[in-house]
Amino acid sequence: MSKKRRNFSAEFKKKVIIKMFEENLTINEVASEFELHLNTVKQWKKQFLENAVLAFDKSSVVKDYKEEIEKLQKEKELLAKKLGETVVEKELFHGSALL
Repeated sequence: MSKKRRNFSAEFKKKVIIKMFEENLTINEVASEFELHLNTVKQWKKQFLENAVLAFDKSSVVKDYKEEIEKLQKEKELLAKKLGETVVEKELFHGSALL
């Protein structure tokens, strides 16, 4: 029987990595203490360090999200327009086929 995949909250991941830094523990020690796979802790540490800048530069994060939202809204509008055109074409096609 296979093991059920465990899901961890962002808060738990932060707790693990902060403990590692505060207590100057190795990845092996932290993995053992929390009964985690070594590669899992390595991945969390990497993600934590890659995103550490977000704690100090929130304005760039907000800017990035706003740009992403604008991009997605434009895509949504384009798709809605295209869908509308397709519906009209379909109605015209089916309407003319009946004549």
